[in-house]
Amino acid sequence: MEKINNIDSVTSVEGFSLNRIVYFVAVVEAGSFTAAADRLGITKAVVSQQVARLEADFNIALLIRTTRRVRLTEAGEGFYLRCIRILKEAENAFGELSESSGKPSGVLRLTAPYDYGIEVIVPALARFTTRYPDCKVEVSFSDQIQDINASQFDLSVRMGWLTESHLQGRKIGTFAQKLVASPVLSAQFAGIGAPSELQNASLIANTALKEPTRLVFSRGAEQQKVAIQASMLFNATLAVHRAVLAGGGIAVLPDYVVAGDIAEGRLFEVLPDWTLPAADIYIVYPTTSYRPAKVSAFVDIFTRMLAER
Repeated sequence: MEKINNIDSVTSVEGFSLNRIVYFVAVVEAGSFTAAADRLGITKAVVSQQVARLEADFNIALLIRTTRRVRLTEAGEGFYLRCIRILKEAENAFGELSESSGKPSGVLRLTAPYDYGIEVIVPALARFTTRYPDCKVEVSFSDQIQDINASQFDLSVRMGWLTESHLQGRKIGTFAQKLVASPVLSAQFAGIGAPSELQNASLIANTALKEPTRLVFSRGAEQQKVAIQASMLFNATLAVHRAVLAGGGIAVLPDYVVAGDIAEGRLFEVLPDWTLPAADIYIVYPTTSYRPAKVSAFVDIFTRMLAER
């Protein structure tokens, strides 16, 4: 965390240096002592020594060290989650002070799905950093849902449906889902007119979906549900997209991923008269009463760009 990484500004409480929390968190998030030292701008020896002293002070192992990476012990995992909250609160305190200048500042950290993040969010981040040069951004692209309350992220972009009632989420849009295939399979699906005829098709399933092999189609008031055997299962939309382009089978993909492919003939829509359920796009915030200016500024830019699309 940029404000906390200025380690000279961090003092100690009851004899224990809060700097060591910064070192410890940096090692966990960077994955090694060397990478953590580079991130903090200090030597590896200092990082290693201070984390070792932290463990010695409490006579407990927090990290399991290997030649390539480190990983958390059970005690270290619990301690890491608490440290994140401590550092986040400290950063929020600095953020409240900086707001008196009227300008967003600091590092904006967010997580988003690969495909939507790269296609839609990256341009918004470019506009954000151009408008607010005192801000930096750190993004983690992942199709796996991450617990924003147990992380360093300021916000998360979620696709689909929010199942956790405790989350502070704001719906910012929707997207359609398309059942698509490569033209090399066009003959196979030429005579198909209803979802019930898809049961023997080869499905490339996205395990990020709630029910990746059970599809619900609608046409007016008519609805059909079909279960399709998956020939391939991936946990990333990008992988599903590549596989369907290669002719591996049919797949359900978001419209913002396949619109260009359909327009240029790389993919075609299977059963175009039938629709799959639309899904929502959310911005999710940590459960906290404080929302930094940098977050509000980015969300404003992002939602304005969505309205322009």
